[in-house]
Amino acid sequence: MKFGLRDLSRLRGSLFALALMLALGTVAIVFSRETIVAARTALSTARAEGLDIAGKLRRIRGEEDEIRQKAMLFRRLQARGMIGGEQRLEWIELLRDIRDRLRLIEVRYEFAPQHALDGDRAGGFGLYASTMKLQARLLHEEDLTRLLGELRRRAPALIQVKHCEVARRKDVGDALQGLLQADCLIDWITLREAGKERI
Repeated sequence: MKFGLRDLSRLRGSLFALALMLALGTVAIVFSRETIVAARTALSTARAEGLDIAGKLRRIRGEEDEIRQKAMLFRRLQARGMIGGEQRLEWIELLRDIRDRLRLIEVRYEFAPQHALDGDRAGGFGLYASTMKLQARLLHEEDLTRLLGELRRRAPALIQVKHCEVARRKDVGDALQGLLQADCLIDWITLREAGKERI
């Protein structure tokens, strides 16, 4: 079978359709590839945004937990009476009660004026210390450890022992009057709004 000009004119429409189909197929392939690239870029962007949002959500949840813990601590401190002005009358009554309960021979104390501690003010609150000079006559050293333990456990303030010195008394005529003398400096620390008047 020979292929001639006459056959070419018959196939012209089919060849044109073939060329058109090839062109459309090429355009479709190029468009599909561009669409796939765009879709992959969009997917990568969406994943990055999702990771960013998930990270922000984790940080927010962490901050929420931290706020919740700080609020619980604040409520515990408030319930114990550690927030607000110094409460010297309560402190004196507590010292008398501890002295009587532990049957200590003699306990003398003197509070210095309250002063602000150095450091950052957390949310407008500051730490304030009332330094107490404590002198006690003791039968033995355990009396002092029990006294300090009771103070730490029951005081409506944070108790920080700055200094304690125990010495044998030289003027002892009777052992029941105390063989030892304790001299301590103790800070009673409370939290209150900075600049507020003492209560």
